[in-house]
Amino acid sequence: MDILSQIPTFGNVAFTLVAFVVALSIIVTIHEYGHYIVARWSGIHSEVFSLGFGPVLFSREDQNGTRWQIAALPLGGYVRFLGDADAASGKSDALLSELDDDTRRHTMHGAPLWARTATVAAGPLFNFALSILIFAGLVMFRGEAIEPPTVGQMAELPAAAMDSNGLQPGDRIVALGGVDTPDFQTFYDAVAALPLDGQTLYTVEREGQRLDLTGPYPFPPLIQSVQPGSAAAEVGLKEGDVVRAVDGQEIIAFSELQSLIAEAGGTPVTLRVWRDGTDLEFGLTPRRMDLPLPDGGFEQRWLIGMTGGLVFDPATRTPGPWGALVHGVDQIYYIIQSSLSALYHMVTGAISSCNLSGPIGIAESSGAAASQGALSFIWFIAMLSTAVGLLNLFPIPVLDGGHLVFYAYEAVTGRPPSDRAIRVLMTLGLSILLALMAFALSNDILCP
Repeated sequence: MDILSQIPTFGNVAFTLVAFVVALSIIVTIHEYGHYIVARWSGIHSEVFSLGFGPVLFSREDQNGTRWQIAALPLGGYVRFLGDADAASGKSDALLSELDDDTRRHTMHGAPLWARTATVAAGPLFNFALSILIFAGLVMFRGEAIEPPTVGQMAELPAAAMDSNGLQPGDRIVALGGVDTPDFQTFYDAVAALPLDGQTLYTVEREGQRLDLTGPYPFPPLIQSVQPGSAAAEVGLKEGDVVRAVDGQEIIAFSELQSLIAEAGGTPVTLRVWRDGTDLEFGLTPRRMDLPLPDGGFEQRWLIGMTGGLVFDPATRTPGPWGALVHGVDQIYYIIQSSLSALYHMVTGAISSCNLSGPIGIAESSGAAASQGALSFIWFIAMLSTAVGLLNLFPIPVLDGGHLVFYAYEAVTGRPPSDRAIRVLMTLGLSILLALMAFALSNDILCP
């Protein structure tokens, strides 16, 4: 039993906050540890490693002279290096002037350019590494679907939807409606061409024999997953539910559900849902969403926040470590590409700025992901870790990306920017960051 999924969360602010703090603490710890360990390898001494800000709740000093502490405000963290004036690695001229050359080498400001660059870049890179490892671990735990599409287990559906002549676990589906299906792409293409008459011709290989079977429509209106914070999640729809009708209109395919939701626009709809042998009714209102397209653009669609599943659970195999890591890299590449595209389209006005969530929205998503189970919450941590790594690489002074820009300037010109220029730019960067945070927070409050 998944303990997280058994905790009631509707209206439970404490649970949402705990989930948010846990997710953020993991991500911040990994990020700051990246700075710390690469600094140590590079000969830069870390005086303080802090998880959180404000009053210190717990601390201890290790044998290397670094104080590890947990502070009262768990909304971030920092590593303060020798010679730093503050948590943002501002220079302490008074302290640095008192150090000899050998000791200055162990400060952030006196270390070689390569050591400073590696130390700063390590934070975001460790966030990406965490995401890759989580995505790789999840695909190894869940497995990846075997091709050609192979039946693992039949989904639990209403009796009428399961009227068939016997698809069985282990059947390899080599054709659908007379169209060959050597892989899932051709399988999905064949599904799109099927008539919605409730019965489908499957050609399967079973124990060396080729059989033609009549089976249920491959993509019934079966809920495979519910998006945290969506309209479907808010009314209590769950994985495994089957939508039988929309506003009284019977459906047999997930595509029909999508079409009827799109036609409804933003008007409320009533879903009749089959769950554990009982029909239930749920009223909800579709929301307009901006979704990324394969070409990098976006399209606006009315959605209720759930994905559909096949009439069978595909048989899976466990990928090797290399294949799993490649999957993890592909996942973070997609997240980064989609995030940058979304930011560009928001700036140009092509999509709504409400797509930018602030701390309240992220906290709500944390709680919703945790309420769906440990795997969902772990997946959310990987998503958020990628986002944090990407954000920190933006070329804004006070962020890691801003420091890397300073180092790039130093590498080109042979000298660092002046202390006065850095102070002005850091103040400007902090102002920009605070303005973005205020804007994101206003989205949390004002956007529908």
